[in-house]
Amino acid sequence: MPTAVVEVAPRKRSKARKAKLLPPEPAREVPGPGERPARLPYLLDLYPAESAAQTRLAPFFEGLREGRFLSTHCRKDGRVLWPPRIVCPVCHTSDLTWVDLPQTGRIYAFSAILAGAPSGLEEELPRVVGLVELDGSPLRIFGRIVGVEWPECRIGMRVRVEPFSLPDGRAYYAFRVVR
Repeated sequence: MPTAVVEVAPRKRSKARKAKLLPPEPAREVPGPGERPARLPYLLDLYPAESAAQTRLAPFFEGLREGRFLSTHCRKDGRVLWPPRIVCPVCHTSDLTWVDLPQTGRIYAFSAILAGAPSGLEEELPRVVGLVELDGSPLRIFGRIVGVEWPECRIGMRVRVEPFSLPDGRAYYAFRVVR
């Protein structure tokens, strides 16, 4: 039986790209034990940038400041999207409009965070997080649940969206248990 010989061409090596190095950040004052830093470093900051100069999702955060809970709606396929988007993940159109979401719902699932808080949030333990099924909507939205201690939290409890402000003026939301 004849033997086939195959020659493999050597693999071309791509030219390594030079990474652009960012200038070092200015020195920051280190908070003492039990003190909270004035602003967390970007990678440790759990809350997103909100201004129109930083994100095209700025209307969501502006809506929170006005007491509204908004998301995007795709005009082409009719889907209400969560989280808010700038492009529909199904049909890939950018023809989206802003719509008001229901502000009430029920806890669908939850969990208590008892240890291992992100840096700067240690004093906020324990905390409850979970999925909330919005009234009259197919959406289940993840968020912090407030207004109840974790041992008393139950699936099916009624909640309401509650916008809140961070110390630096940014806005975010939580779900407050309605009793």
